[in-house]
Amino acid sequence: MKNNRTDTEELTWDTIAESFDSTRRKPWIQCLDFIDELSSQAIVADIGCGNGRHLIPCAVHCKTVIGVDISRKLLHITKQKTEEKNLQNVLCVHGDVRNIPLKDSSVDALLYIASLHSIKGRNERIRSLQEVSRILKQNGTALVSVWSRWQDKYRNYFLKQFFMRNQSMEFGDIDIFWRQHGLNIPRFYHLYSKREFLDDISQSGLKILKIQSVKFYSRSTADNYFALVKKQ
Repeated sequence: MKNNRTDTEELTWDTIAESFDSTRRKPWIQCLDFIDELSSQAIVADIGCGNGRHLIPCAVHCKTVIGVDISRKLLHITKQKTEEKNLQNVLCVHGDVRNIPLKDSSVDALLYIASLHSIKGRNERIRSLQEVSRILKQNGTALVSVWSRWQDKYRNYFLKQFFMRNQSMEFGDIDIFWRQHGLNIPRFYHLYSKREFLDDISQSGLKILKIQSVKFYSRSTADNYFALVKKQ
Protein backbone atom coordinates (compact mmCIF):
# COMPACT_ATOMS: atom_id res chain seq x y z
CA MET A 1 0.00 0.00 0.00
CA LYS A 2 1.35 3.42 -0.92
CA ASN A 3 1.57 6.32 1.51
CA ASN A 4 1.55 10.09 1.03
CA ARG A 5 5.33 10.20 0.80
CA THR A 6 5.36 7.65 -1.99
CA ASP A 7 2.59 9.50 -3.84
CA THR A 8 4.59 12.73 -3.61
CA GLU A 9 7.75 11.07 -4.91
CA GLU A 10 5.89 9.51 -7.81
CA LEU A 11 4.30 12.84 -8.75
CA THR A 12 7.66 14.62 -8.57
CA TRP A 13 9.41 12.19 -10.91
CA ASP A 14 6.44 11.90 -13.25
CA THR A 15 6.41 15.70 -13.57
CA ILE A 16 10.07 15.95 -14.56
CA ALA A 17 10.27 12.65 -16.48
CA GLU A 18 10.54 14.02 -20.03
CA SER A 19 12.92 16.80 -19.03
CA PHE A 20 15.01 14.35 -17.01
CA ASP A 21 15.19 11.95 -19.94
CA SER A 22 16.48 14.64 -22.28
CA THR A 23 19.42 15.37 -19.96
CA ARG A 24 20.31 11.81 -18.91
CA ARG A 25 21.28 9.91 -22.04
CA LYS A 26 24.90 8.84 -21.60
CA PRO A 27 25.56 5.83 -19.32
CA TRP A 28 28.29 6.14 -16.71
CA ILE A 29 31.48 4.22 -17.39
CA GLN A 30 31.42 2.77 -13.86
CA CYS A 31 28.10 1.10 -14.68
CA LEU A 32 29.27 -0.13 -18.07
CA ASP A 33 32.35 -1.67 -16.47
CA PHE A 34 30.13 -3.46 -13.94
CA ILE A 35 27.82 -4.73 -16.67
CA ASP A 36 30.74 -5.96 -18.79
CA GLU A 37 31.83 -8.23 -15.93
CA LEU A 38 28.42 -9.92 -15.68
CA SER A 39 27.58 -13.26 -17.24
CA SER A 40 25.59 -13.17 -20.46
CA GLN A 41 23.16 -15.53 -18.67
CA ALA A 42 22.67 -13.20 -15.70
CA ILE A 43 19.28 -12.00 -14.49
CA VAL A 44 19.79 -8.38 -13.42
CA ALA A 45 17.65 -5.79 -11.64
CA ASP A 46 18.04 -2.06 -12.23
CA ILE A 47 16.51 -0.45 -9.14
CA GLY A 48 15.51 3.16 -9.72
CA CYS A 49 16.09 2.57 -13.42
CA GLY A 50 14.85 6.03 -14.46
CA ASN A 51 14.91 6.48 -18.23
CA GLY A 52 16.84 3.27 -18.84
CA ARG A 53 20.24 4.69 -19.66
CA HIS A 54 21.95 1.84 -17.78
CA LEU A 55 19.20 -0.73 -18.21
CA ILE A 56 19.55 -0.77 -22.00
CA PRO A 57 23.28 -1.67 -22.18
CA CYS A 58 22.59 -4.23 -19.47
CA ALA A 59 19.79 -5.76 -21.56
CA VAL A 60 22.11 -5.96 -24.58
CA HIS A 61 24.67 -7.87 -22.52
CA CYS A 62 22.60 -10.02 -20.13
CA LYS A 63 19.84 -12.61 -20.35
CA THR A 64 17.09 -10.70 -18.53
CA VAL A 65 16.81 -7.23 -16.99
CA ILE A 66 14.09 -6.03 -14.62
CA GLY A 67 13.74 -2.26 -14.30
CA VAL A 68 12.02 -0.97 -11.16
CA ASP A 69 11.04 2.66 -10.69
CA ILE A 70 8.52 4.74 -8.76
CA SER A 71 7.71 6.85 -11.84
CA ARG A 72 5.30 5.33 -14.33
CA LYS A 73 6.28 7.97 -16.88
CA LEU A 74 9.96 7.10 -16.65
CA LEU A 75 9.09 3.41 -16.98
CA HIS A 76 7.03 4.25 -20.08
CA ILE A 77 10.02 6.11 -21.56
CA THR A 78 12.25 3.13 -20.80
CA LYS A 79 9.79 0.68 -22.34
CA GLN A 80 9.55 2.78 -25.51
CA LYS A 81 13.34 2.75 -25.86
CA THR A 82 13.59 -1.00 -25.40
CA GLU A 83 10.87 -1.55 -27.99
CA GLU A 84 12.67 0.73 -30.45
CA LYS A 85 15.79 -1.39 -29.98
CA ASN A 86 13.77 -4.62 -30.20
CA LEU A 87 14.97 -5.73 -26.76
CA GLN A 88 12.58 -8.44 -25.66
CA ASN A 89 14.35 -9.46 -22.46
CA VAL A 90 13.26 -6.45 -20.36
CA LEU A 91 10.52 -6.27 -17.75
CA CYS A 92 9.51 -2.84 -16.38
CA VAL A 93 7.97 -2.93 -12.89
CA HIS A 94 6.35 -0.05 -11.02
CA GLY A 95 7.48 -0.13 -7.41
CA ASP A 96 9.04 1.49 -4.35
CA VAL A 97 12.73 0.88 -3.70
CA ARG A 98 11.95 0.49 0.02
CA ASN A 99 9.75 -2.50 -0.77
CA ILE A 100 11.05 -3.95 -4.04
CA PRO A 101 8.34 -6.07 -5.71
CA LEU A 102 10.64 -8.99 -6.57
CA LYS A 103 11.03 -12.41 -4.96
CA ASP A 104 13.77 -13.38 -2.53
CA SER A 105 17.04 -14.46 -4.19
CA SER A 106 15.66 -13.80 -7.65
CA VAL A 107 18.47 -11.85 -9.37
CA ASP A 108 22.15 -12.53 -10.01
CA ALA A 109 23.22 -8.89 -9.98
CA LEU A 110 21.80 -5.45 -9.41
CA LEU A 111 22.30 -1.81 -10.35
CA TYR A 112 21.17 0.80 -7.81
CA ILE A 113 22.39 4.05 -9.30
CA ALA A 114 21.68 7.56 -7.95
CA SER A 115 18.44 6.55 -6.23
CA LEU A 116 19.26 5.58 -2.65
CA HIS A 117 19.88 9.23 -1.79
CA SER A 118 16.29 10.09 -2.76
CA ILE A 119 14.92 8.22 0.28
CA LYS A 120 14.08 10.24 3.38
CA GLY A 121 15.17 8.79 6.71
CA ARG A 122 18.25 6.72 7.48
CA ASN A 123 16.26 3.69 8.61
CA GLU A 124 14.36 3.75 5.32
CA ARG A 125 17.58 3.94 3.31
CA ILE A 126 19.01 0.98 5.22
CA ARG A 127 15.73 -0.85 4.69
CA SER A 128 16.11 -0.31 0.94
CA LEU A 129 19.64 -1.71 1.04
CA GLN A 130 18.29 -4.71 2.95
CA GLU A 131 15.81 -5.17 0.11
CA VAL A 132 18.77 -5.23 -2.29
CA SER A 133 20.28 -8.04 -0.20
CA ARG A 134 16.96 -9.89 -0.05
CA ILE A 135 16.44 -10.10 -3.82
CA LEU A 136 20.06 -10.92 -4.68
CA LYS A 137 21.05 -14.55 -4.98
CA GLN A 138 23.77 -15.82 -2.68
CA ASN A 139 27.10 -14.21 -3.67
CA GLY A 140 25.25 -11.90 -6.06
CA THR A 141 26.79 -8.48 -6.61
CA ALA A 142 25.40 -4.97 -6.82
CA LEU A 143 26.73 -1.57 -7.80
CA VAL A 144 25.29 1.21 -5.63
CA SER A 145 25.93 4.93 -6.12
CA VAL A 146 25.01 8.09 -4.20
CA TRP A 147 25.80 11.79 -4.38
CA SER A 148 28.53 13.10 -2.12
CA ARG A 149 27.69 15.66 0.56
CA TRP A 150 30.97 17.51 0.22
CA GLN A 151 30.99 18.03 -3.53
CA ASP A 152 31.89 21.55 -4.65
CA LYS A 153 28.33 22.60 -5.45
CA TYR A 154 26.86 21.90 -2.00
CA ARG A 155 29.83 22.12 0.38
CA ASN A 156 29.03 25.62 1.65
CA TYR A 157 25.37 24.71 2.20
CA PHE A 158 26.32 21.78 4.43
CA LEU A 159 29.02 23.69 6.28
CA LYS A 160 26.35 26.22 7.20
CA GLN A 161 23.91 23.46 8.09
CA PHE A 162 26.51 21.87 10.34
CA PHE A 163 26.77 25.01 12.49
CA MET A 164 23.05 25.81 12.38
CA ARG A 165 21.61 22.36 12.92
CA ASN A 166 17.89 21.91 12.26
CA GLN A 167 16.70 19.16 14.57
CA SER A 168 13.83 18.30 12.22
CA MET A 169 16.29 17.30 9.47
CA GLU A 170 19.05 14.74 9.19
CA PHE A 171 22.43 16.24 8.46
CA GLY A 172 22.80 15.73 4.73
CA ASP A 173 19.16 16.38 3.84
CA ILE A 174 18.52 18.96 1.12
CA ASP A 175 15.88 19.92 -1.43
CA ILE A 176 17.47 20.09 -4.88
CA PHE A 177 15.30 21.84 -7.45
CA TRP A 178 14.88 20.59 -10.99
CA ARG A 179 14.98 23.79 -13.05
CA GLN A 180 15.47 22.46 -16.57
CA HIS A 181 12.96 23.37 -19.32
CA GLY A 182 11.17 26.00 -17.26
CA LEU A 183 10.37 23.68 -14.35
CA ASN A 184 10.97 24.45 -10.69
CA ILE A 185 10.35 21.17 -8.88
CA PRO A 186 11.91 20.33 -5.49
CA ARG A 187 13.38 16.84 -5.05
CA PHE A 188 14.37 15.48 -1.66
CA TYR A 189 17.98 14.26 -1.49
CA HIS A 190 20.15 12.97 1.31
CA LEU A 191 23.73 13.60 0.32
CA TYR A 192 26.20 11.16 1.85
CA SER A 193 29.60 11.39 3.44
CA LYS A 194 31.78 8.46 2.45
CA ARG A 195 31.80 7.13 6.01
CA GLU A 196 28.02 7.27 6.30
CA PHE A 197 27.61 5.48 2.98
CA LEU A 198 29.88 2.67 4.16
CA ASP A 199 28.07 2.49 7.51
CA ASP A 200 24.62 2.20 5.91
CA ILE A 201 25.79 -0.56 3.59
CA SER A 202 27.34 -2.43 6.50
CA GLN A 203 24.15 -2.02 8.55
CA SER A 204 22.20 -3.67 5.73
CA GLY A 205 24.32 -6.81 5.91
CA LEU A 206 25.87 -6.42 2.47
CA LYS A 207 29.62 -6.96 2.13
CA ILE A 208 31.60 -4.08 0.65
CA LEU A 209 34.05 -5.23 -2.00
CA LYS A 210 35.16 -1.84 -3.30
CA ILE A 211 34.38 1.84 -2.79
CA GLN A 212 35.20 4.47 -5.39
CA SER A 213 35.07 8.27 -5.13
CA VAL A 214 34.34 9.86 -8.50
CA LYS A 215 34.44 13.42 -9.83
CA PHE A 216 31.98 14.08 -12.62
CA TYR A 217 31.53 17.83 -12.19
CA SER A 218 33.39 18.78 -9.01
CA ARG A 219 36.99 19.90 -9.31
CA SER A 220 38.26 19.50 -5.76
CA THR A 221 36.13 16.80 -4.14
CA ALA A 222 34.18 13.77 -5.33
CA ASP A 223 30.54 14.31 -6.24
CA ASN A 224 29.62 10.60 -6.35
CA TYR A 225 30.49 7.44 -4.45
CA PHE A 226 30.21 4.00 -6.03
CA ALA A 227 30.18 0.86 -3.90
CA LEU A 228 30.56 -2.63 -5.27
CA VAL A 229 28.82 -4.92 -2.79
CA LYS A 230 28.06 -8.63 -2.40
CA LYS A 231 25.37 -10.66 -0.68
CA GLN A 232 27.06 -12.75 1.98
